[in-house]
Amino acid sequence: MGRYRLKVRHGSRVERESFEDLDAALNAMKRQTQLIRKEGPLDEISAIRDYEPGQRVHARLELSAGGPFRRREAGMDLMGDGSLVPYVGAVRKHRLEPADGASPFDAVRAALT
Repeated sequence: MGRYRLKVRHGSRVERESFEDLDAALNAMKRQTQLIRKEGPLDEISAIRDYEPGQRVHARLELSAGGPFRRREAGMDLMGDGSLVPYVGAVRKHRLEPADGASPFDAVRAALT
């Protein structure tokens, strides 16, 4: 089993992959993000209130490292408008703000190193 695990939640599907190094895991995360973005934006929906595409999560991509007791988790939400929201944490997710010139993937890398 690899040191880094990627879990992709997209619709009702959940896919898992393991990787030996962080670079390979982040590359797979980028690839999955690009594939899901090709599906196009989500529609606006109305359920008690209106939700615009930017308020809906199209997919959640989670990276975890470590064992069951000292696990570190970070990932990103791919929003319905195609934007990426990086976060850190498993139960309590805290939004990450990438540094100037950094990508959301850089923020996830920094959270896991």
